[in-house]
Amino acid sequence: MTLLEELRWRGMIQDIMPGTDEQLKREMTTGYVGFDPTADSLHIGSLVPILLLVHLQRAGHKPIALIGGATGMVGDPSGKSEERNLLDESTLEKNIQGVRAQLEKFLDFSPDKPNRAELVNNYDWFKNIGFIDFLRDAGKHITVNYMMAKDSVKKRLEGDTGISYTEFAYQLMQGYDFYWLFQHKNCKLQMGGSDQWGNMTTGTELIRRKSGGQAFVFTTPLVTKADGSKFGKTESGNIWLSAEKTSPYQFYQFWLNASDEDAGRWIRLFTFLDQPTIQQLEQAHQKDPAGRVLQKELARCLTEYVHGSEALEAAKLTTEKLFAQQNAPIESMSRADLLAIEGVVNCPIDRTTLENGIDAVSFLATTGILPSKGEARKLVQAGGISINRQKIDQIDFPINTRLLLHEEFILVQKGKKTYYLVQAR
Repeated sequence: MTLLEELRWRGMIQDIMPGTDEQLKREMTTGYVGFDPTADSLHIGSLVPILLLVHLQRAGHKPIALIGGATGMVGDPSGKSEERNLLDESTLEKNIQGVRAQLEKFLDFSPDKPNRAELVNNYDWFKNIGFIDFLRDAGKHITVNYMMAKDSVKKRLEGDTGISYTEFAYQLMQGYDFYWLFQHKNCKLQMGGSDQWGNMTTGTELIRRKSGGQAFVFTTPLVTKADGSKFGKTESGNIWLSAEKTSPYQFYQFWLNASDEDAGRWIRLFTFLDQPTIQQLEQAHQKDPAGRVLQKELARCLTEYVHGSEALEAAKLTTEKLFAQQNAPIESMSRADLLAIEGVVNCPIDRTTLENGIDAVSFLATTGILPSKGEARKLVQAGGISINRQKIDQIDFPINTRLLLHEEFILVQKGKKTYYLVQAR
């Protein structure tokens, strides 16, 4: 199976430039993906472009991961309705180092490997280009009509906020990245999300007009959820690749709680399991949907790939303690078990408050589990709060020292999946 055949059955190709398949069959091809350093960690929305590079390298081609140190200062208008805040240099440098460290976990940079991966930062070439030089060397080759025809620009021009020259110029900067890599790294392929098609083809056009060369691009579909909600978002925010920002337990839970429809698509996109294995998993899932075979395997593969086997085992153990043993008495969890629960939010409370006693609504607001008494009251009345695994539905339910586990803790569950360990001090 060729690289593109592999990516097609996985659902990882949306638009592709004619001749791309022939180029990949002709020779070891260097291809790149760009990553904007808008934070010091990538999130799971970046996993598909990362995996494109991994698949490329596994197929014998050479991957380049480009970190947008220069373009990150400008902001990409694609898929956005308003201008993005510009980052200062110190924040940008911190973000670049964080992203660099993560990318090095997934790609093979071994110096003796013919198709070893490379990391580049486009600030390294843009920092030496003056404004006039850029206008003469790049700007004169791409017409304004061509740039305005791109969907990302047209949508902003038709909207209320318009588009600044800074973001308008982004596609020319990204196009120049491709041209620079073509000239200096023999890079002939760019890959990215479907919202990047316009910016990417600008690069092939610049290569054609400036050097008479030929380059290729293909895009992958933007990942969505079946229910229409945003992929990679939970009520607590993004699902990050950094264990400090999203614990392995929370990461594991995200995949474990995927809908059947999402799990069926995502197990192709995000794992390296082959077709026969995935088909067997799908058949097993159809026979016993309640067993959630697809979700369990998806969560296992992704957590181990991103965080390692030890973190996977810790996440599974946490899940077992919190969910599989729901019928076991809460007292069966030792103090060490409670403290070792990963991904559970720790909240302090003054011991005197518990000695005097406090109602459930005030308790939830005081500990910060809910932002206000009003929201706490609504959630309690809706049956969305459990204390030490016992659901409560009375807003004046008394919280006091008799509820302390090991004379120190109260375990609070909000909704189905969010836990808080309240510690009396």
